[in-house]
Amino acid sequence: MILNETPIRTAKNYEINNINVDDFSLPKNIKKFNGLNISGDLDKISVIEEKNKANLKYGNGEILSKQIESDSNVNLHLKIDSQDNKEITLEFNLSEENQNLVDDILIDASENAASTIVIKYISDRKGKFYHNGQIRVVSKNNSNLNIIFLNLLNKETENYVSIENVLDDNSTVKYTMVDFGGKNSITNYYTNLKGENSNNEINTIYLGTDNQLLDLNYIVEVYGKKSSINMNLKGAIKDKSKKHFKGTIDFKKDCKKAKGDENEYCTILSDTAKSISLPVLLCTEEDIEGNHGTASGKVDEKQLFYLMTRGLSLKEAQKLIVRGQFNEIIENIPDEDIRDMVVDQIEQKL
Repeated sequence: MILNETPIRTAKNYEINNINVDDFSLPKNIKKFNGLNISGDLDKISVIEEKNKANLKYGNGEILSKQIESDSNVNLHLKIDSQDNKEITLEFNLSEENQNLVDDILIDASENAASTIVIKYISDRKGKFYHNGQIRVVSKNNSNLNIIFLNLLNKETENYVSIENVLDDNSTVKYTMVDFGGKNSITNYYTNLKGENSNNEINTIYLGTDNQLLDLNYIVEVYGKKSSINMNLKGAIKDKSKKHFKGTIDFKKDCKKAKGDENEYCTILSDTAKSISLPVLLCTEEDIEGNHGTASGKVDEKQLFYLMTRGLSLKEAQKLIVRGQFNEIIENIPDEDIRDMVVDQIEQKL
């Protein structure tokens, strides 16, 4: 199954235009999912169980989109009307009793609304599970959303995620994304900066171990004047894991004074791990500012030597360095318990 295609084609030898999942098997007879826990300020945020029927511009391909349309076992519509920045948490727990999750989530923020939304995917430590989900965010004029997205699934789970955001005038959507789980973890992220002075910020940490495959495809189309996009990704891979990052910022005509920044750094912790990155800037407007850059490399030998002379083992020193690199993004998570959970996952995986 071919997934996660780039919006423009690059040379085939990069092997990054899409991802081919060879051992994919679409689960049949999707049963009711009973592993969802919703908590937070539910008196201020309306949660409605209903089909959303949203057609994403990109998404993760026809097969997975059709499965969500026909077989989704969780359908949620979150209506954000309050200006008080209330918080809600959606926790999905995959287990022996709830092996397959196909979810469709619509987050609808009205004018001047504000909220923090935590979306957490976790699973039992053992077991082969399946997740195919899509999230669509509509951010109306002057709204402000802070979304914490956590993929903490086990390393045997198939994980496919599609996210789409549409931002109106003066709206802000900020993501903090922790992408650690899944045997194959494929993420398609798209933002339409439609409104003037709209702002999208994406802060991501990823971590690949064993034979994990991480494929991250971030696409942002910039239409609104004085709008801005800032992508900041930090990751680490080890063992025989593979990571692909594709980041595209597309400045459309008339988006004058718009700004876009895209930065990614990958720490490689073994000789057999593989990292491929493709940062892309597209532009049909002269009066903009765009910057991009990616880099990868091994842990600095001087840092390792310094830490090991103070009694740390090689693994302990590597963990400390990776945690230090991730801390800037982890600190964006307001909940201390969630921060501790993320740090614990780093300890386990490294």
